[in-house]
Amino acid sequence: MKMKCAQIIMECLLEQGVDTVFGYPGGTILNVYDEMELHGYKNKIRHILTAHEQGASHAADGYARSTGKVGVCFATSGPGATNLTTGIATAYMDSSPVVFITCNVSENLIGKDSFQEVDITGITMPITKCNYLVKDPDQLADVIREAFAIARSGRPGPVLIDIAKNVTAATADYEYLPVEQHAAHGRLAAMLRRSSHDLKTPEPDAGDIQRLLDMIAEARKPLVLVGGGVIRSRGAVPEFRRFVETLNAPVASTIMGGGALPGDHPLFTGMIGMHGSHASNLASSECDLLIAVGCRFSDRVATDPETFAKQAKVVQIDIDRSEIDKNVKTHHHIIGDARQVLEQLNKSLPAHDYPQWKKWVFSHEEVPLKKDDILHPHEVLETIQDLTDGKAIIATDVGQHQMWSAQYYHFSRPGQLITSGGFGSMGFGMGAAMGAKLGNPDVPVVLCTGDGGFRMNCNELATIQYYHIPVIVVIFNNRTLGMVRQWQHLIYGERYSQTDLDRGPDFPKLARAYGIQGAQADTQPEFREILKKALDSGEPWVIECAIDKDAMVHPMVSAGTPVTDFLLD
Repeated sequence: MKMKCAQIIMECLLEQGVDTVFGYPGGTILNVYDEMELHGYKNKIRHILTAHEQGASHAADGYARSTGKVGVCFATSGPGATNLTTGIATAYMDSSPVVFITCNVSENLIGKDSFQEVDITGITMPITKCNYLVKDPDQLADVIREAFAIARSGRPGPVLIDIAKNVTAATADYEYLPVEQHAAHGRLAAMLRRSSHDLKTPEPDAGDIQRLLDMIAEARKPLVLVGGGVIRSRGAVPEFRRFVETLNAPVASTIMGGGALPGDHPLFTGMIGMHGSHASNLASSECDLLIAVGCRFSDRVATDPETFAKQAKVVQIDIDRSEIDKNVKTHHHIIGDARQVLEQLNKSLPAHDYPQWKKWVFSHEEVPLKKDDILHPHEVLETIQDLTDGKAIIATDVGQHQMWSAQYYHFSRPGQLITSGGFGSMGFGMGAAMGAKLGNPDVPVVLCTGDGGFRMNCNELATIQYYHIPVIVVIFNNRTLGMVRQWQHLIYGERYSQTDLDRGPDFPKLARAYGIQGAQADTQPEFREILKKALDSGEPWVIECAIDKDAMVHPMVSAGTPVTDFLLD
């Protein structure tokens, strides 16, 4: 049937099962927003109006990471579109499936430096899996369908669709097409086949599987390293846990692999890399076989690629061939989806045990944590763990609090840690927490943030108050840009240039100005009492925790040095 293209956009979202969109309107996308009112789509798809487009981008990302669905974000042209770029890059670096829909000026105005015109497809080309500029109304529906297929297929990631405003006002033929019929539908099927992105997951090679089994049989000191690829691969976590428990060897994790193995599992050695545990980092140096599953060996993991796992045969399992040998040279690799590879391994892997190796690895315990009148970061995380029974979704911004969250909260399932691992975006947390809570209404969501990160997204308090999104914000307030100060203390001769945050606002008062409960805690008992009250209330809260200005993330390895050269024990 003939239909206005703005309406086709909404119908295509319903085809994909979209129930929530985050966005901010403007002139070029008004036809789309008008359709929400005109044909009642606002009753079928919940729209969350954020305080800023960047908040919307992070919210769609947090929704995607925590639910496994494709997130959706709307924005207008020009500054509306460019305000999405940090969120797009964040999703790209962490392989999060989000479809961003922007509208540009009309086709006759493109290329003329028109008001609020920008080449957003050109800007975002390096930070999307694929992007489109739609000028033909007849192609709109199939472009949207292809975009969703690309976003969720293979290694997931963000896709951007930019639509000329005149297209949203035009009419075109539309036929409802369920998702399960897309791959067989004439023109769309041809588009998918021609796509530059391989929408078919590569099948793991049986010979490669057998070679790894042979390497395991020869190993005496194996170490498994789990990354975000296991979290992103649907259904991979149960297969991964079966694999490591059959292998019965130590398991280290990147920050993005948090939740693949429970944090209190007896085989778990903790995080690896720049702020990795002694057990993980030392094991990587002494192991004779390193099996990395869904890990790209970033510079925060393999701080010195030349010396990383230098005594081991390195095996990399990844769905993306471009990641193989990019950072760390491997002795063997398997291309394929983590779940499929692990399924094949589990069919033939016999039970193993390495008692002496495990005894050595786990003999490297961490320094005992302090308990005194000062409120320590680990006490904050331990209290959150206790009062939420370890079931909360933890969103973070970027900095010391991010590392403390990864170290001291025992994540037990995928999608429980929502953090910007690859791009390191300060300001990510509030939007991500909102998206996670809307996608998981029955699960407590806690945003762990710093006073620096919170200043970058506190405008979204207006959003959580208006929509009654009960996110609990815990601010680790040390009155400084903590991670930068830590580097200045350890590496830059204690020259604390521009890192002191000796200024307002009063965070609890700011929260109350938005109509949200706010409180400050100076001790662990105070924090426990306030957090319990916040959790019981079912309302959003802001809790400021007074943290020592000189509190540091332990351990720490300097960038560019071996992971065993601890700068800070």
